[in-house]
Amino acid sequence: MAGYGARPQRPLWASTGTKDPSYRDTLYIEELVTDGTVNTMPEKTMEAFADRGEVRGDTVRGTYDESRQVLEAIEAQGVDFDDVFDVLGQEGVTKFIEPWEELMSTMQDQLDKL
Repeated sequence: MAGYGARPQRPLWASTGTKDPSYRDTLYIEELVTDGTVNTMPEKTMEAFADRGEVRGDTVRGTYDESRQVLEAIEAQGVDFDDVFDVLGQEGVTKFIEPWEELMSTMQDQLDKL
């Protein structure tokens, strides 16, 4: 499709700040380095990475077999990934609804002033 002008889709690492204070504040930046992705890290995480982050090259490609083994081990403990993905998808969409509605309201208020 590139010959027709299509651009490759780029996976998005969304909001990659750590929520658990026992994790390094640069963890999800250092561990998600690969070509062709977009990372929407919070400003605090970007500053932490600029200060003390470490780039070790591509940390994603070449880990497929190890990653598959980790997921299989988690499933073996009874985790239903279909359910996990469904819940995370629903929660993710819900978290964008309020800000979207707020943005639309703000834009409408500005349009009404014109």
